[in-house]
Amino acid sequence: MKLTKFVLFTIAIAALSTSAFAQLPTTKILTMDVAQMIAQEALAKCRADGYKVTVLVVDSLNAPKALFRDDGATASTTEVAKMKATATMLYNRPSGPATPPPAGQAAPPATIPGTINAQGGIPIKVGEATIGAVAVSGAPGGDKDAACANAGIAKAADRLR
Repeated sequence: MKLTKFVLFTIAIAALSTSAFAQLPTTKILTMDVAQMIAQEALAKCRADGYKVTVLVVDSLNAPKALFRDDGATASTTEVAKMKATATMLYNRPSGPATPPPAGQAAPPATIPGTINAQGGIPIKVGEATIGAVAVSGAPGGDKDAACANAGIAKAADRLR
C-alpha cells in the first residue's frame, strides 16, 4: 500500500514538472524590417550632420542584418563598424571605454581580437534582453557615431517592446 502511494506521488510530481518544463521560452528576435529601420535612421542622422559613415546592424548571434556604407565613406569604416558591433555583443554594453579618457588621451587598446575600444556600437534591447547591436563608423569622433546609432534605435523604439 505504501509503495502504491509512493508510486502515485512520484508519477504526479513527474507529470507536473514535465508540463512546466515542456514549454519553450519565448524569445524576441531582431527582424529584418526593424534592422533596416534602425540602419536607415542612423545613416540619415549622420548624413544630416554631414558625416559619411557605415552603419552595421547585427542580430543576437552577431550576424549582419543590415549594412549601409554611404557614398564617400571609406572602406575601413566597414571593418571598424564590425569591430564595434562585436565589442558591443561580447560585453553587452555600448562599445568604447566605460568612461571617456581625458581630452587628448587615446582610449586603451581592445583586449579581444576582432574588437575595438571605440564608441559607436550600441546594444539593441527588448527589456533587458539584447537582441542585437547597431554600430556606426566614420564620423569625426566616436561620440558622434554613437549619437547616430542612438538615433536609429530611438526611431524603432515603439517596435522594440
